[in-house]
Amino acid sequence: MKRLLAHLALLVVALIYGCNYLVAKGLMPDLVGPSGFIVLRVLGGGGLFWLVRAALSARGAWEAVDRSDMLRLLACGATGVAANQLLFFNGLNATSPVNASIIMTINPVLVLVISAVLLGTTITARKLLGILIGGGGAVALLVLSAQQQSLHASWQGDLMILLNAASYGFYLVLVKPLMAKYKPLTVIAWVFLFGALFVLPIGWQQAAAIDWSSFRPSHWQGVAYVVIATTFLAYLLNIFALRHVQPTVVSIYIYLQPLLATGFSWWLSQKGGANYTADLNWMTAACAAAIFTGVALVSLPARAKGATN
Repeated sequence: MKRLLAHLALLVVALIYGCNYLVAKGLMPDLVGPSGFIVLRVLGGGGLFWLVRAALSARGAWEAVDRSDMLRLLACGATGVAANQLLFFNGLNATSPVNASIIMTINPVLVLVISAVLLGTTITARKLLGILIGGGGAVALLVLSAQQQSLHASWQGDLMILLNAASYGFYLVLVKPLMAKYKPLTVIAWVFLFGALFVLPIGWQQAAAIDWSSFRPSHWQGVAYVVIATTFLAYLLNIFALRHVQPTVVSIYIYLQPLLATGFSWWLSQKGGANYTADLNWMTAACAAAIFTGVALVSLPARAKGATN
């Protein structure tokens, strides 16, 4: 039963992220600047994590964090919150939701490369092939965005999304020993707190410039969606899922994001909204297929050993 609930949680997370591309894109930059949006995410989502942590700790002991781990938590805040979220929203502001969702799927490939560099993780021939194919697909998509006349995509935005995926890859490697030592909620709460130290100086001016009086109900709903669903709920659902299924299962669900983002983009265009699928062509599809293939080669366990890295 718990495995089924874990799969349902991962499906909900994929739906949340798939919608987030369009919800956030629809608010930026006219109503909320991308860096200012991250201030709202960090303060709102981070505050919710601390509230939940306090509520749960009221029924038990408050989990303390060793001073020796503070520097690593600071690094996690810089990579997993500040660089990750700032690059993602600024990149999404400059490119199409479809391109952004495609590039984001390369995260497992980048995690493997970073693990090999920092931790000495062994890279098998199959995984090396996956790195080459997936990386080649991502680079090709950047080149394609730079060369063709796109309505919504740009190589600058695509590059920021790729750098965002890389920063999150560093975060996943850095946070792993902390997740093994402390409760996930404790780690995430501290990571958001330290992330705020980097985000506030960068995005505060945009956040302060938001004209809240011009917001319609749909705009308030969009901000609430990004802060509560994308930032808070998705994190909790991922934590729950990882307790009951293997990380390789979680990585498979990443394929749903570009499919959902493309589907939602097409639906939005049918309702009279921006047509973010206008830049799609066979070359974009080929780049996506290369990235998907690379991720599959990197993420799926070897059949003989059945092990995961």
